[in-house]
Amino acid sequence: MSATSASNVHAHNTDLAVEADKLLTALGVSRTSYTDGMLAVQTPITGKTIGRVEEISVGDATAVIERAHAAFLEWRLVPAPKRGEFVRLLGEELRVNKEALGRLVSIEGGKITSEGLGEVQEMIDICDFAVGLSRQLYGLTIATERGEHRMMESWHPLGVTGIISAFNFPVAVWGMERGSGAGLRQ
Repeated sequence: MSATSASNVHAHNTDLAVEADKLLTALGVSRTSYTDGMLAVQTPITGKTIGRVEEISVGDATAVIERAHAAFLEWRLVPAPKRGEFVRLLGEELRVNKEALGRLVSIEGGKITSEGLGEVQEMIDICDFAVGLSRQLYGLTIATERGEHRMMESWHPLGVTGIISAFNFPVAVWGMERGSGAGLRQ
């Protein structure tokens, strides 16, 4: 490799790390959350490190799950149309930040720009779909053997779920779970 091409590769990697930093900062992500950890984040574009995130212990993960469950116990009491409004607002934030988020997907996942933007668009589309679902959570009324007695089917949020996203759909799958899982998934 010539000195010029080696310099270009270094500049390209540095540019990606700097670009990711600028995008994350503009999105309001705390710089320490992607620079102070021990676990290297590498871009498949160059194979170089573009950030460092923290690893957490089993105990810390358990504490986070417990906090999520406590929040769920309150969230499930919110009527589905109001939960749908939250999902609509999430979709609006995604629309506003689509370019930056799509570029981050491209840098971190090694996708071409149109695919990175497509990932974010998929999240937006799921939010739109989930908003409609929030007003369609109908239950069945079922006759029983007893006179003047009916059973009613009532849908309730599922609860805390874990997501393992495929490497080739790093945010679309997460978005599908968040959009439908924001308490709308029954």
